[in-house]
Amino acid sequence: MANKTPLCIVDQINLLKRRGMLFKDEQSALQLLENISYYRLKGYWWDMQEDLKTHNFIPNTYFEEIVDRYNFDRKLRLILFDAIERIEIALRTKMIYHLSMKYGSLWYLDSNLFEKTKLPSDQSITIHKKIIFELKKEFQRSQEIFIKDQRYRFPNQDADSWKILEIASMGTLSKLYKNLKHQLPEKSTISKEMGLNINSELSSWLEAITYVRNIIAHHSRLWGRNMVKIPIEKLNNPKSDWLNGSLTQVQCKKPFLIITTMVYLGNQISPEDEIKLKMLRLFETSPKLPIYKLGFLDNWQKHPVWK
Repeated sequence: MANKTPLCIVDQINLLKRRGMLFKDEQSALQLLENISYYRLKGYWWDMQEDLKTHNFIPNTYFEEIVDRYNFDRKLRLILFDAIERIEIALRTKMIYHLSMKYGSLWYLDSNLFEKTKLPSDQSITIHKKIIFELKKEFQRSQEIFIKDQRYRFPNQDADSWKILEIASMGTLSKLYKNLKHQLPEKSTISKEMGLNINSELSSWLEAITYVRNIIAHHSRLWGRNMVKIPIEKLNNPKSDWLNGSLTQVQCKKPFLIITTMVYLGNQISPEDEIKLKMLRLFETSPKLPIYKLGFLDNWQKHPVWK
């Protein structure tokens, strides 16, 4: 297929009009498209096309509806990023504390605490060794003052877990937790303190939350997206109210399930925080948006986990 000729913003608007999109204020649309690209917005109107070959829109599709979806999605991502920060810090704190108290400050280097699973792409190295390699790379790149001080005062010396894990990414923490031996009591202690009875459930949730974190960090769209990482939905004897079996297979692929895992963990970690309240306020200010596109259930706000 030949490359398309780029269109100026006026021509972009004219193309949308030819396809049936309506505008309440073309001048405002022009100014918005100067700062938010046509293709960035396209993901928010994709489902509003009646024909994916001609890209014609269903009747009465307004550009301003697309902008409302975009702004809602942006605000939701900011709230979720705050929620993920709280989960990440709690996980980091619990891993450092419980494992250091039992196995010492360098527990993360002890291969006996971790599964011997090999990398699928390289059978000569374990997943644990790969994680440590990535962790040390993060340590060498860090410009945190306490890390720079460690490198200066103790060159070529392994850092205590409470130093090196403090600058570990959510992805690295998630992998490190998952790779811990399943029979370690401390692994179960951490999952129980996070509100889950089985550590594989927490591992699944952390992987999915890390996936969403990466989407948010790149300012990408959640609206209408199918999730690549799907967290375990049916929990074994959850400590608190949970969805268990409420979602269809299609809904499980949407952001609602992962968002609700964050709400559940937030309820366990910091019951008094306002993350859930902020989300509820956001939804109240956007009553006409079809949030089922995010996988939200009918009457989802009445479910105990959201109350």
